[in-house]
Amino acid sequence: MMSDTPDENCAIEHVVQLLAGRWKLVIIFWLLQGPCRFNLLQRKLGSITHRTLARQLKELADAGFVERKDFRTVPPKVEYSLTPLGHSFVPVLQVMHEWAVEHSADVGG
Repeated sequence: MMSDTPDENCAIEHVVQLLAGRWKLVIIFWLLQGPCRFNLLQRKLGSITHRTLARQLKELADAGFVERKDFRTVPPKVEYSLTPLGHSFVPVLQVMHEWAVEHSADVGG
């Protein structure tokens, strides 16, 4: 039965909160291609700012989707990759992609 108030135990709402943001799904997409250093990821994303990318990566790491590996070298080398949890999200992204392709004309894409 539908309710006017959101269910505090709604699993989808929790996932949406974890992945909310313009860039998080795209970051996951690029990390599916393999581990990336920060600057390479920023170049792949185009118009994202340094601050926004850093914040989105931290939030994804805090949620368990992304791993940050610090090589502790000079100059600093840090690499980002998907965790097993992040890789488990691949089927969801595939379905979203298929839906977007199928309905792109309907949603103005």
